[in-house]
Amino acid sequence: MNQFYTAESVTEGHPDKLCDLIADSVLDACLCHDALSRVACEVMVSGRNLIIAGEINSLWNPDIPRIAREVLTRVGYDPGYFVIQPFIRRQSPDIAAGVDHSLEERQGISANLPTLQLGAGDQGIMVGYACDETPELLPLPVVLANRLAASLTLARKSGTIHGFLPDGKTQVTVEYDGDGNPIHLDTVVVSAQHLPDLSYDELCWQLTHHVLTPALDAIPPDENTRILLNPAGRFVAGGSDADTGLTGRKLAVDAYGIFAPVGGGSFSGKDPTKVDRSGAYMARYIAKNMVAAGLCEKCQVTLSYAIGRAEPVMVQVDTFGTGTACADDCLADAARIVFGLTPADMIRELDLLTPRYARTAVYGHFGKPDFPWERLDRVKLLRMAVI
Repeated sequence: MNQFYTAESVTEGHPDKLCDLIADSVLDACLCHDALSRVACEVMVSGRNLIIAGEINSLWNPDIPRIAREVLTRVGYDPGYFVIQPFIRRQSPDIAAGVDHSLEERQGISANLPTLQLGAGDQGIMVGYACDETPELLPLPVVLANRLAASLTLARKSGTIHGFLPDGKTQVTVEYDGDGNPIHLDTVVVSAQHLPDLSYDELCWQLTHHVLTPALDAIPPDENTRILLNPAGRFVAGGSDADTGLTGRKLAVDAYGIFAPVGGGSFSGKDPTKVDRSGAYMARYIAKNMVAAGLCEKCQVTLSYAIGRAEPVMVQVDTFGTGTACADDCLADAARIVFGLTPADMIRELDLLTPRYARTAVYGHFGKPDFPWERLDRVKLLRMAVI
């Protein structure tokens, strides 16, 4: 029996994504000046009010309003329209102590190993996922929804389309056959903010020819595909004038849509000692290499941590019955052998102190080939580990 699966994405001008982008830009700015910065930045925007709050320990004092104004300008908003209010304090000394000196170190069992001396910055559950249905090793609806949102923004910024504004949403539904293979593009939804004098016919023509056509080349629409462009009609009021934005509210957009659980916490605005972020990137790294190694067709990796403890309290692999080499618990053991799973290991192996986080904030944290957690450099080691 055929099934239908849907994924959504939003543009960088969507108020939630704008908040994620500002939070990660603050993180990048801190890491540029002090690689050991501790950052937990939250952003909210409503109307003209832009609130940036959180905890930062850094040798550098970031100019928060300036960073926010630069992001607003880059996205396409007038920074002079917003009243920017920063509320920043230092990280809790109790949390800092648990991160700087892990439970293993305090119990005297770290044997001065650097990888065991840094504790997790919080408790939590992190999920990584990969499947073999696209070159990105991601579900096709996720890839297409993010590609559409990115294409909409690129076309607007490059001047390929005219009369459009920064806010926008995309959604893609794909039909799968009984064996789980994508076979048909069922429904495409694009909602794009626009100027009041842009006619609906012109809007549809521009979106069809300059956004949908290039973005959907992997599985093009046919006569049975439903194309819904601005189905609510007029979309002139957008951004923070129409909707309040908040960091971390687009968890499914950031990760794998409905194809995997979202885990415990969001990513943006958090430095890599927060395992919400580093653990999620490592879980994706493991899952992607498992699939690329031919050990399974689908792979979900779940990690969990306790605040202040270096080693994960759980490592779990689920191949949904597609495993080819050994049982799922065997693959979990292989993951422990091949990948370093302490916060220090993950930061080192995935180069997580390099300021690249603003690029992760929009159009998905996964599937972009230049991110370190998208590398396929552990394939041979995984195969050796399960022999």
